[in-house]
Amino acid sequence: MSKKIKVNQNLCIGCGACANLFPNIFKMKEDNKAEVISSELCEEDEKRDQEIIDICPVRAIEIEE
Repeated sequence: MSKKIKVNQNLCIGCGACANLFPNIFKMKEDNKAEVISSELCEEDEKRDQEIIDICPVRAIEIEE
């Protein structure tokens, strides 16, 4: 089963850290909220996956199993 990444739109403050550091996964929408453009996480690289989650200062990035 693959894990998917998502952004909780209610928590997102639009700081852009995720889109700046991981532009292949996130982009900023017109409302300045982050949007996931590639939701598949790397099963083999859990450290990188954790970095993606930790980049958000308000913990709006979540993992779905």
